Amino acid sequence: GVVYQSTFTQGWWEDWYGKTRVPYTVIHNAVDLNVYNAANLPTKTPDKYRLLLVEGSLAGGLDSGLRWGVKLAEKLSQVLPIELLVVGRVDESRKAEILAKSQADIKFLGVVPRDEIPEIDRSAHLYFSAEVNPPCPNAVIEALACGLPVLGFDTGSLAELVPPRAGSTVSYGGDQWRLEEPDISALTEAALKILKNLPQ
Repeated sequence: GVVYQSTFTQGWWEDWYGKTRVPYTVIHNAVDLNVYNAANLPTKTPDKYRLLLVEGSLAGGLDSGLRWGVKLAEKLSQVLPIELLVVGRVDESRKAEILAKSQADIKFLGVVPRDEIPEIDRSAHLYFSAEVNPPCPNAVIEALACGLPVLGFDTGSLAELVPPRAGSTVSYGGDQWRLEEPDISALTEAALKILKNLPQ
């Protein structure tokens, strides 16, 4: 048999190669709920809202999602006190360029040990999924397990993983396969709705 990690990957495969000749199922990636859970979440309105972006690597040609996260943080900063916390590998030159030009409060943690991720997830108020057409992103599932709302574009498997009660996915607003500029305004509107209704 065949196990696909999302309905998106199943459809992607079948578009190229057709249906399998053997039984198949979809099983989303799993996380250990003894480690990734919603214990000790902040309960009061914060002085500053933390937008979190976690990826293994945002270096080289993988930094388009980082660019969008920065734009999102800049737009949100015009309305609410926001900090963007970036976890993952980022080129030093890119980091310096962002810190020199950005009009938002941005912190780069770099690559951190896996066992620190649950606490980082729980310290945030909103997770931004930066990957385009994600097959089944572990970081998103980990954030959800920690009680963190997730925001991203409706590409890949994201809409499968993030029901409306757990965050929001918005239309990309262009051709994501060509990495055209996305609709950051729609992303910002969705982020504001979530941040203003965190208890819900």
